[in-house]
Amino acid sequence: MRITLLDVAVAILVLGLVALSAVRFGGGIAEQAVLASPAMTPGSLNPDVTEETIGQTICARGWTATVRPPTEYTNALKARQMPLYGESGSPSDYQEDHLISLELGGNPTDPKNLWPEPYPRASDVDRIENQLNDKVCSGELTLADAQRQESELKHQHG
Repeated sequence: MRITLLDVAVAILVLGLVALSAVRFGGGIAEQAVLASPAMTPGSLNPDVTEETIGQTICARGWTATVRPPTEYTNALKARQMPLYGESGSPSDYQEDHLISLELGGNPTDPKNLWPEPYPRASDVDRIENQLNDKVCSGELTLADAQRQESELKHQHG
């Protein structure tokens, strides 16, 4: 059997695509994402965050800490939502995540803006949320565009 340069190029391309998809979608091939349900978790916005107020809210260092709900609240909500999402693992393996993150003006406590997202995907998505926040605060993206992108990501890829 003779291996040609074309065979090698195709093999490299396939391996590259597999690696890219693993990185792009938050981990290994076996990792399972929990998609946010559009019916149960459509998202909800914080009325205090608008394009006009981002300088005093999401773009102000430390602001999200002032609106983050207490762990007791999110843990209790996670326990109620996990069965609704068909998840039966340990609650500590999940983060009760905001569909529209606090960094992008999501409602902190509305159950329609929260759902149980497994680790490590939840950590990967946190980095994406911070990147979107940076783009909004630099003027590269509007708040509405960033919120739309985040909603699409979580509904389509977890």
